[in-house]
Amino acid sequence: MILIETNKETLLKPLQTITGIIEHRHTLPILSNVLIERKNKEILYVATNLEIQITTTTKDSTTTNEEICSVTVGAKKLQDILRALPDRTQVTLETEENRLLVKAGRSRFNLQTLPAKDFPKLPESNELLKKITVEQGELKSLLLLVQYAMAQKDIRYYLNGLLLVMEENYLKAIATDGHRLGFSLISLKVSQEKKEIILPRKAVIELTKQLKDNEEPVLIEILKNQIRFIFSNVVLVSKVVEGKFPDYNRVIPTGYHRQIEVNRLLLLQTLQRASILSNEKFRGVRLILTTGNLRIVCSNNEQEEAQEELEVKYEGDALDIGFNISYLLDVLNNVTSETVQCSFGDDANSSALFTIPNNDNFKYVVMPMRI
Repeated sequence: MILIETNKETLLKPLQTITGIIEHRHTLPILSNVLIERKNKEILYVATNLEIQITTTTKDSTTTNEEICSVTVGAKKLQDILRALPDRTQVTLETEENRLLVKAGRSRFNLQTLPAKDFPKLPESNELLKKITVEQGELKSLLLLVQYAMAQKDIRYYLNGLLLVMEENYLKAIATDGHRLGFSLISLKVSQEKKEIILPRKAVIELTKQLKDNEEPVLIEILKNQIRFIFSNVVLVSKVVEGKFPDYNRVIPTGYHRQIEVNRLLLLQTLQRASILSNEKFRGVRLILTTGNLRIVCSNNEQEEAQEELEVKYEGDALDIGFNISYLLDVLNNVTSETVQCSFGDDANSSALFTIPNNDNFKYVVMPMRI
């Protein structure tokens, strides 16, 4: 039975949209597969890792067969075959018992399949708790400003994700790994009752890949134990992480008087050079602040040292404080403003606060380290 008749590009695009979440080495072989289902003139593509599910649809006006037809096939193999075909090649997918036949010109590829009925779709929750609409570009920027601060494989599982807070006229995103914390917010058109959920790390990363830098809408639906993002022709559903996220308001310092404002790109390039000679394991950097001057020092176990100096507007007491240089590079790589403000406490045991001048919508806190 003919499943799809189309060109290479039309078939490859939806596969590339959904297969980022597929884990190719999995105890359940079917999770390495993509579900392809044709209902009348609509083609449905689905991928899941049991935590996240992505669905996208396309139209197929060339196939006259109106029977429902579905199959699951190895996502990587199908993608690799399509990528290897010449551009604008016409492709036909046909199902034959437990096989999928890929026809392209004089080429034939016979792939193993698994039954579509065994594909473990996430159960759909119909218990809608809240929904909001934001622009794709706004949501993407909100997530990118803080996602790098998420933990990886932390035993405190709730840190391996990002906290979304809907409160009054704001949507807030907060991420922390216990050593640094990122906070950002965007405005909402309609005031909201407070609602908090923790998005899994992989869902956050996949969302930032899928969202476009445009003003097209994203519908965010909060369901019982799930969150759903609907945009363009994509539906991304994710389980939410259970747990109590740290009180971010207590972490963000206030009243810091030692403050410098510096060109973001200049500071980034300076730290990148200095990091070449930083300790590969601990990644420490010293920031030495004196009147009108910021000295940056990195050294390693081979007694090698890098020193850089920047002119800054500063007239306070001298300060010598250490940080993980990777945490500083992360924020400078993801913020897009021309300048950044760096604020410090009264001693070397205080955290640093990074902000954007004349903008209260972003804050980044870094804990110090002893060097």
